[in-house]
Amino acid sequence: MTNPLIDCGKPLFFKANNPSAVGLDAPDVRKGMAVRLAVRSLSVMQKEALVLNSRTGTVWRLASDEGAYLAGLDEAPCPLSFLTTGMVSSYMNEILALAEIRGIAIRSIKLIQDNYYTMTGSALRGTMIGGAKDIELEAVIDADADADTLHALVLDAVAASPLNGLMRKSVESLFALTHNGTEIPLGDAMPVDGETLADPGDRFDAAVPADGDWSTLIVKGAMTPMTEETEGFAESSLQDEQNRLLHVRGICTLRPDGIKQIEQHLYNPHGSIFTYLCEEDEADGGKGRAPDAASYIAAGIGFCFMTQFGRFAKIAKKDLRDYRIVQDAHFSLGGATAKTGKAGEADPLETHVYLHTGEDDDFARHILDMSEKTCFLHAFCKAELKAKVKITQPARAG
Repeated sequence: MTNPLIDCGKPLFFKANNPSAVGLDAPDVRKGMAVRLAVRSLSVMQKEALVLNSRTGTVWRLASDEGAYLAGLDEAPCPLSFLTTGMVSSYMNEILALAEIRGIAIRSIKLIQDNYYTMTGSALRGTMIGGAKDIELEAVIDADADADTLHALVLDAVAASPLNGLMRKSVESLFALTHNGTEIPLGDAMPVDGETLADPGDRFDAAVPADGDWSTLIVKGAMTPMTEETEGFAESSLQDEQNRLLHVRGICTLRPDGIKQIEQHLYNPHGSIFTYLCEEDEADGGKGRAPDAASYIAAGIGFCFMTQFGRFAKIAKKDLRDYRIVQDAHFSLGGATAKTGKAGEADPLETHVYLHTGEDDDFARHILDMSEKTCFLHAFCKAELKAKVKITQPARAG
């Protein structure tokens, strides 16, 4: 089996030193922050992305793979872990900012976030659908405040996160479809209002790593410990009939240098532990030494959507030769980090899809519709979800 992520000779994750040569422009800002993501498939499950946040002007190259459950090589994290990482990092940003506003001195903090998703039905019969469930968030906080005060702090910070706009209300994503170089009408998907963006083509190859050691941005560890819920093993996610619950955990702490460190566990299906670094750029109080929370969030959604194309084509044994997307996400700034005092907002995601197949236009429309219906993170956007918050206060000596 080929391994394009390794064979390309580049680091898996890096900051591009030539964003203008890459040709990725940020979309016009509507709500305070816009993130443009371009993703291409390198193999059935390996994908690479270029992501640009309008707040930073920085282009990051990210990569995703799947484990044995999807016959992947487990070379890079699964798509769902990117969203969990971005979410818990965004919550950490807002909690720390809101604590400062409210005069709550936090001595230490750790966030443990659990994301759950569902998949039911048959791909071949067209009944398969992905779903998302409420998240569970435990905040382990050492501070001079009681549990009720800290509970209110965390709940308000969750609402202040830019991701709140995609989580708390139903948001129907928008699409445009180009098949074998020609834009075609959609099937069931809702259309983007405006011009179709250009196919990103080979712009990914132009990205050159900036100077520095990028090997620590995202690091693969051991397999996630198995629990009673672990049941997804080799090629289990490639079965036509599905009825399963997925579980991803992110554990976020702060390093002494201020960078957020997130340890991701994939319990079901069974996958590896990956450790991420995340930091906002200078515009938002950081130093930009790692990708920001919104970039991870956008990457997770785009990667997950792309996985569904490859998975459906493999199950249906259809000819899908190349596929790419450009995805625009529009978020408000954080209610605490930007001191707006408002809940986070977001516009519907706008995703431009480019397929090259040996099949007809009806297949192109069908695979887009099935990919949207089975994408866990488009389901996340369509669901009305909440965070179940638990506060743990560690005992202190003396």
